[in-house]
Amino acid sequence: MQKRWKILTASQEAVLRLQQALKVSHVICKIMIQRGFETFEDAKNYFRPQLDQLHDPWLMKDMRKATGKICDAITNKEKILVFGDYDVDGTTAVACMYQFLQKIYTPELVDFYLPNRYKEGYGVSKTGIDYASENGFTLIISLDCGIKSVDLIQYAKDLGISFIVCDHHLPEKELPPAVAILNPKQIDCPYPYKDLCGCGVGFKLITALSKQLNLPEENYYHYLDLVATAIAADIVPMTGENRILAYYGMKKVNENPCVGIKALIELSGFKKPVMHITSLVFVIAPRVNAAGRMDDAKKAVLLFIENDYTKALEYAEMLHNDNFDRKQADSSITEEALAIIEKDIVLVNRKSTVVFQPHWHKGVVGIVASRLIEKYYRPTVVLTSSGDLVAGSARSVTGFNLYEAIYACREHLLGFGGHFAAAGMTLLPEQVELFSQKFEEVISATIPAHLLIPEIAVDAEINFADINQTLYDIIVQMEPFGPDNMRPVFIVRNVEDNGWSRIVKDEHIKFSLRQNNIVFNGIGFGMADKFHLLQLKHPVDVIFTLDENDYNSNKSLQLKVIDFKLSEKLVPPYL
Repeated sequence: MQKRWKILTASQEAVLRLQQALKVSHVICKIMIQRGFETFEDAKNYFRPQLDQLHDPWLMKDMRKATGKICDAITNKEKILVFGDYDVDGTTAVACMYQFLQKIYTPELVDFYLPNRYKEGYGVSKTGIDYASENGFTLIISLDCGIKSVDLIQYAKDLGISFIVCDHHLPEKELPPAVAILNPKQIDCPYPYKDLCGCGVGFKLITALSKQLNLPEENYYHYLDLVATAIAADIVPMTGENRILAYYGMKKVNENPCVGIKALIELSGFKKPVMHITSLVFVIAPRVNAAGRMDDAKKAVLLFIENDYTKALEYAEMLHNDNFDRKQADSSITEEALAIIEKDIVLVNRKSTVVFQPHWHKGVVGIVASRLIEKYYRPTVVLTSSGDLVAGSARSVTGFNLYEAIYACREHLLGFGGHFAAAGMTLLPEQVELFSQKFEEVISATIPAHLLIPEIAVDAEINFADINQTLYDIIVQMEPFGPDNMRPVFIVRNVEDNGWSRIVKDEHIKFSLRQNNIVFNGIGFGMADKFHLLQLKHPVDVIFTLDENDYNSNKSLQLKVIDFKLSEKLVPPYL
């Protein structure tokens, strides 16, 4: 697939000032300036994050109301129900809050509830509220959901059940009638950091309760491994408080994780000595999410709150099996969906993708939509049957507002929700083709042509002579990586294949490249179809991240190639 290359820039004057202060390479200083760190103090806080840099939880709107209500409930011996979403953010948040309340309150008076993805749908559910009412709960703390549940929280209030909402999704104009709403995205919330995940908001409530009850810091820092897992999985910006929480959460993951995370690591077969944030994203998160996608997310919470390692392994195995089933469904549905597109020239040439099969598993259609974008880079909707209705998930391409496009098709939908990059919807079966046509019309009329070509943002242009262990060691100190703090991407121009590059496993390229007699090896996954460019024996420009290869205890720096093409100044006219 063709990609656009965008080389990022920075003020040369600002870069030189920072270089004089830090005494590190020009390349690193350029990247720091591009990411908003302009002074020695900025850099110190970035490279050496401290837990005392976390904001005071009392700055969050309604925090006093929330802690006051919980303390009153404890005094009055009320039953408290912790309610959360079925994804990683929701399940980790529930596990943190449930365990904390059990430590400070009568355990028998605390329980948790997660909605069934297929029977109840996303967020606060009537079934969950009815469960609370039937079992004598008078306070519900919702985590990673609730900000848009105006009618349902009013329903709970009418039943005599109070709500505390801990959420991070964008509020609408009308807020639910909760006793307290903790959400830094509220317009009138003075909390300085706006990008916490749901588990992060719950963590701030636990922090405030600990301070109010004069408990040691360990009572809330104990959950940092779960908070880091939520931050990694929910793809929130890796800046500010998120980066501090993830930094120390990863230390706990590597030094003393909860037995649930330890069991998942064991069952996954992960063998490397150190877990990075990407390990949470690709090893831990899929197994946790699979529970809610394929069966019941409750067992993910049971895993996280389990203290017995043997029992934790049993829960981890359940999640591991769910993830295996999820991968099987994901793979087969993706294959079917691609076949549907590829045999229809009209679908191939559209600017959007809408595919539907009634037998596809509802739990993986969002993942499949993302897979299809890897092949056909355009806004994508994958639909399947849900009872008598059709339900589906949509994913966007970078820079395009998917929610607005879905909204423009609302005449064909029974319901929809989502945000800029992802959405979900339900519709009647007879509306599928009409929706597909309307969606294509909207996308064709509104999406700029350049957004249909994926973009690679490149932090800096360097030469092979600039690459050394010191540079790599500083890059490692920039972890944890994530949105708004991605692993630095470099470009090197006019390098040559030294004759040792080759295709491996029919899909990948093992690179061996030379520039001015300096040779670096690298790996480019899924690039075998571009190998012919190396065989032309013309110089190439290569985009890559810097990695360390550890083979038989021999460590060496290598390039993890993202893309490459013939050097522009030297492209033969016949190409």
